[in-house]
Amino acid sequence: MSSQSEKDLSCSICQDIFRDPVVLSCSHSFCKDCLQRWWDERRKDACPLCREISLFRRPPRNLALKNVCETFTLERKQRASAEPLCSVHAEKLKLFCLDHQEPVCLVCRDSNLHNDHRFRPIAEAVQDHRQELLVSLNPVKKKLNLFQRAKGKLEETAEHIRVQAQRTERRIMEEFKRLHRFLREEEEDRLAALREEERRKHQATRERGEALSRSISRLSDTIRATEEALRAADVTFLQKYKAARTRVQQDRLLDDPPPASGVLIDQAKHLGNLSYNIWTRMKEMVSYSPVILDPNTAHPGLHLSEDLTRVRLGLNQKLPQNPERFDQHLCVLGSAGFSSGTHSWDVEVGSDENWGVGVVKESVLRKGPIQTGFWGLCLFSGSYMVVSYPLPDQILPVSELKRVRVQLDWDGGRLSFFELEANKHLYTFRQTFSEKLFPFIGTNDQSPLKILPETEQPAVLL
Repeated sequence: MSSQSEKDLSCSICQDIFRDPVVLSCSHSFCKDCLQRWWDERRKDACPLCREISLFRRPPRNLALKNVCETFTLERKQRASAEPLCSVHAEKLKLFCLDHQEPVCLVCRDSNLHNDHRFRPIAEAVQDHRQELLVSLNPVKKKLNLFQRAKGKLEETAEHIRVQAQRTERRIMEEFKRLHRFLREEEEDRLAALREEERRKHQATRERGEALSRSISRLSDTIRATEEALRAADVTFLQKYKAARTRVQQDRLLDDPPPASGVLIDQAKHLGNLSYNIWTRMKEMVSYSPVILDPNTAHPGLHLSEDLTRVRLGLNQKLPQNPERFDQHLCVLGSAGFSSGTHSWDVEVGSDENWGVGVVKESVLRKGPIQTGFWGLCLFSGSYMVVSYPLPDQILPVSELKRVRVQLDWDGGRLSFFELEANKHLYTFRQTFSEKLFPFIGTNDQSPLKILPETEQPAVLL
């Protein structure tokens, strides 16, 4: 209760809490013994406050006031007994030792243990340390927000995995239907592989989500416990301050959630060269594509065909911003890279809009503009040119291209481009390659660019 409540419950004669109060006809109350002494001394049965003569020589007891006073007295005693005392001197803790960072009593201040130490009143120390802890808590709150955003992105990724799995499953089923009944066993094996990968990817995603949940729970618990300490009474707060500060400082050092790299369904593994892999039993029904496009690298504005061999420009799709995906350049990579040997693939580019084909380094920048690490043939503003920064762009004396062959000799350090219609060599980059290279296709056209199957590739000699 407040000091005002204590005043209201005090006898105006003894200035103490009412003991066995009685009430006069004027409604004023006093302790029974105090009132009797007052009357005996003055030999007049008048109210000590308003001087009105009492109608009763023996005033009735004020039971309601007595109950309130007894409750107040009991609560005050309980509060006094609950107040922390010095563990050494059993005195009230009124000072805060700045050297030991702990509350002390007045006796402690003069003891050898705290000789030449600096002290502050409890109230001042509480104010300073509350502010310090509040400032330290802000980065933890920001960390919690970062983990929560990461958890939200992870949930979006999990939904995209589900959609990818559905699309891949449908495509696999269509392929196997086309190959008729005797390929049922092969179909079931491939579906099982897809579902196993989906299970593993979902399991990995779920485990990552659980780890994030644990971090979020830990940070939330720290914030909740710290805020409870901040709301505690002064001395109690200072007693808990060390532990709260240590916990906050530890949680500030938690590593930020890493990007969820490589968590998407590997559609290229399931759909890429699907017909070729069963070609030994269905030769006349299949074709083989030397390059399979990886949808996990495609810019959101590019739309890939179900067999992952064609790409066109369309409306931006809502896709996870996984580390493998390009976010500025309208391009997509092949699913497999090359770090040795000779490789070639043909691209149908019959388009008047801007496009590009070639190879990029595995380490090429995926987010933001690509500065270096690429070699390509492109159509730009009506001109055919070869590009590879920092080399200057070189315009080719070509009027029209419909089909282009890209031929990579990784060991020999050559990347060549050919016009298939006229069986003509266009240009060769000579470069010592030091890391894995991936095919790339870029387009700014709604008409698709297509990776041609090997059965449609005319021979070209270097």
